[in-house]
Formats: sequence, structure tokens, C-alpha cells
Amino acid sequence: MPSALSHLECSQPACAATLDFSPARNLCPSCQAPLLARYDLDGAKRTLSLDALAGRRPTMWRYEEVLPGVEPVTLGEGWTPLIHARRLGRSLGLERLFIKDEGLNPTGSFKARGLAAAVSMARALGADTVAAPTAGNAGGAAAAYAARAGIRSIIAMPSDTPAANIMEARAFGADVRLIDGLISDCGKFIAENAAREGWFEVSTLKEPYRIEGKKTMGYELWEQFEGALPDVVVYPTGGGVGLIGMWKAFEELGAMGLAGRDRPRMISAQADGCAPIVRAFERQERTSEFWEGAQTVASGLRVPKALGDFLILDALYASGGEAVAVDDAAMMAACRRMAALEGVLAAPEGGAGLAAIERLVRDGKIGAGERVVLFNTGSGYKYAEAWQAALEP
Repeated sequence: MPSALSHLECSQPACAATLDFSPARNLCPSCQAPLLARYDLDGAKRTLSLDALAGRRPTMWRYEEVLPGVEPVTLGEGWTPLIHARRLGRSLGLERLFIKDEGLNPTGSFKARGLAAAVSMARALGADTVAAPTAGNAGGAAAAYAARAGIRSIIAMPSDTPAANIMEARAFGADVRLIDGLISDCGKFIAENAAREGWFEVSTLKEPYRIEGKKTMGYELWEQFEGALPDVVVYPTGGGVGLIGMWKAFEELGAMGLAGRDRPRMISAQADGCAPIVRAFERQERTSEFWEGAQTVASGLRVPKALGDFLILDALYASGGEAVAVDDAAMMAACRRMAALEGVLAAPEGGAGLAAIERLVRDGKIGAGERVVLFNTGSGYKYAEAWQAALEP
């Protein structure tokens, strides 16, 4: 079935500019806010159903009506397992705890979804070089999909990025620039050089389609729960595109009449060494402040200020959700429990989500019978240094 992609829309309600999706675009030209892809959902719902999906390919591209209608640059991303974590759930007093294991994507993380969509659209619209800053996993994914597409990639990483992330990006042929600083400094490097060098930026939320790839996690939950949605979604939040994307998916499903009015409570899990969303949520603010001196073993959570912070916070408030910060020791202890009880070797970010669940159960904010989905956003095999330290006697 053809894509129902219609146009792009500014994410800031006060602006709400609408644009054609061609040529390749980054931020809103009027206000510099992220752009969101919009679809003819009346047209999409004619062919998008559980029955129709049953015979489609087991990748994220099965949701073709609500994805860009271009030839996919694909490595088989998406359709990751939803594991009923019975033993882990019992240890927490939860009957229906599930782990959505994104570490089984190509390149070992959920970043594969967003970069597959972004690189597919960039190539279709004529880009010959993509560029992105990364705290780790996004760099490897961008490099892999650029290699698959036959285009160049420029990846800027903090110099202390885990070795596996640096190695994989270079293996895929990326021009890797190591920057002394945080991902925010890498973002500045890419932004300052992209126009002059002719690179197309696929930085987090600086183009419209990484959200589209990430939103397929929400569609998969709907399909894997046979047309229902969970009660609670716990998501490790750095740039927050996955959380924003899933909320967009739930809204689209609702607009198509494929999901009821109830939405999952969205829980943002962060590290206490870098928790700008948690601080803003506690103050009930709509945007966050830059987090000085960001530090955490979970490199994907070391994002001092997300470009789409207002979209993350809007989803938390609208869903009656929460934002929780945990320390590194708690997240790695949670990773060890996940591995020992369920056989899932999680990234530290996944451990942050589990530690957040433990706290919310203890505080009575998650009930024993609720259907709770924990996102493990990456494979622990890519965090050898963190796991080695956690396992030392």
C-alpha cells in the first residue's frame, strides 16, 4: 500500500507552519522548532489493520501507510520481541511486566529504527552525505545505514564514547570526529559545519524522520498486544525521540479509530547525573534547562538538553506520567537483575528504566495488575566497560 505521507508541520502550536516534505528539510524555517511528518490518516486506515498486518514482512516497514513512501534502506530493523518478564515481575510484585528488547535491532539498539527512516528519506531526496552527533549508538546506526545506502557519513562523538561505538562507526566507513566534550558540543560541531560542507544533518529532531522510525515501537506494542495498549510505558530518556515518537503513534492510532481514548502513562527514566527532564517535570515547566556537568555510565542518557524537551514533557503531562532519576549504581544493579532473572543483557539505559519501575512500585504509582512495558533500548554487549565494572567483586 502507498504511504499516506501528506506534509510536514511545525511542532510548536504557536507557529504551526505547514510545508511540503520535499526538498530535504531540517528545522522549521519560521521558528527553528522540530518538524513533524503528517499523514492522510483517513486514507491510511483503509488498509492498516491487524488482519492486514498478519502477512507483512517482520520489520518496522510493515507500517508502510504511516511511514515515508520511499524505497527503504533497511537491515531488517524493528519487530523486536516483547518478553513477558514473569520472574522479574514477581520480584517486583508485578503480574504483567514486559521487556521490549530493542538491543536485538541491527547495530544493537533502537537507534536503527530512526536512522533507517532518516537515511531512507535523505537518500530519496538527494543527499549524498549525512552527518550526526552521537553519544554512542546513534553514530553506529547512522554509519551502517549510510553504508547500506551508498552515501557518506560524518559522525561526531565525545572522545570518551564507549570503544564499541567508535569502532563500529569506523568499521562502517564513517568519518568519525572525536570531540572533547558532551553530545551538545558534538551537535555544535555538526551544525557549524553542515551547511558549508554540504552535509545533511540527521541529528536528533533536526530532521523529521527519525521520529517516524522510532514511532514504530508504539505501533508494535499495539500489534503485539492485539489491538490494545499497555497501561504504562517506561522509557530511558536522553534526546527522547522514542518517547515522542510513541506518543505520536498512539495519537495516530486513536485518530484512525484503531485504539481507544485511553493512553499509556509515559514514564521518563533518566540518570541523576543528567536529569534535565526530571528537574523540569518536578517544577511543572514546559521546557528544560541545560544540565551542567552531565555524567553517567549510560552514555545515551548523557544529553544535557533535548531539542524536543517540550514534546517529551507535553507527553508526560498529557498521559499523567512521571519522570524519575536514578543513580548509576542502581541502574547497573537493575541490569544485573534483568540478566539473572530474564536472560536479557541490557544496556545501562535499560537498567535505568527498571530502577525507575522499582521506585514507582514502591511509591504506589504502578499497580500490581497493570500492564507495564520496560524498554531496553540497547544491547549490553556494547557496554563492555560498564558491565565489567558492575561485575567486579
